[in-house]
Amino acid sequence: MRDALRTLSLELQNPTGGQPAGATQDGIDRRGMLKCMAWVGTGIVWGMSGGVATSRLLGQTGTAKSSLSFVQISDSHLGFARSPNKDVAGTLKETIARINALPERPAFVLHTGDLTHSAIPGEFDAVAELLKEVKTGHLLFVPGEHDFDTDGNTEYLKRYGRGTTGSGWYSFDTQGVHFIGLVNVATSKSGSKDGGLGVIGREQLQWLQKDVAGLSDSTPIVVFAHVPLWTVYENWGWGTRDSAHALALLKRFGSLTVLNGHIHQVMQKVEGNVTFHTARSTAFPQSQPGKGTPGPMRNLPAEKLKSTLGLTAVSYVENAGSLAIVDSTIE
Repeated sequence: MRDALRTLSLELQNPTGGQPAGATQDGIDRRGMLKCMAWVGTGIVWGMSGGVATSRLLGQTGTAKSSLSFVQISDSHLGFARSPNKDVAGTLKETIARINALPERPAFVLHTGDLTHSAIPGEFDAVAELLKEVKTGHLLFVPGEHDFDTDGNTEYLKRYGRGTTGSGWYSFDTQGVHFIGLVNVATSKSGSKDGGLGVIGREQLQWLQKDVAGLSDSTPIVVFAHVPLWTVYENWGWGTRDSAHALALLKRFGSLTVLNGHIHQVMQKVEGNVTFHTARSTAFPQSQPGKGTPGPMRNLPAEKLKSTLGLTAVSYVENAGSLAIVDSTIE
């Protein structure tokens, strides 16, 4: 992982700099909060400028050509083989084909966790073999709770832990944007009383504070993790218990985008200068929060499956302070 991040920064030749600044300890101000939560069936482009998000349908006039574009995929669950998708390898292949058909080759692909369903070596091997076909400069990862095994994430770290800290967290800079990969699934268990809420933990929060201490307030920040850093639905564990501490450390930045997976559907919330965005799964959908039960939506008609699976393409226009997020399905 360290070699990949070093190569990425060298190739794109624009590490982030800036004057040191102390991280604040304030909570996010929730007054005037704009909630924009949607389950999107067709592609939507989200642009962000000055902390305000706007949207447009695919096909409408776009923004300037980006100086950086990348793709997020999530929740591939290699090893899953029951309704509504008994061929998760096949739908991941279709997702990869969509990536390879993009008009602009992405600088890298972020996978935001649950690469596997049971964290066994064969599943990791299978997803790695499939991802070899992605036409991109780099593949980057954070683990999901399904990637953790009983021995403390050993299989995931064996493959993707080089150059990371703790259970797999890290950061890198490219094209003036600072990326932070967090691990918030070490204690997420589906059978727990709170539904498996994510936890970042004290050690990682201390690392985060040091990581951003030298960055200018104007540096665009992209955080990616598996479990949402906002509470989508606490009873199902769709949130992170100590996310407020992390967001307080990042509050001073004028542009902050948080990408995650875990809930297998597109949802977005804009709160001040922070845009939260979740990605679809490449394997199966889950129900809307509080409707039905968490887990695979097993009563989904076969012909509807591909309309619920997809990928997220993200572009950054340098000096414009904007991020455009495009969701599309594999249908």
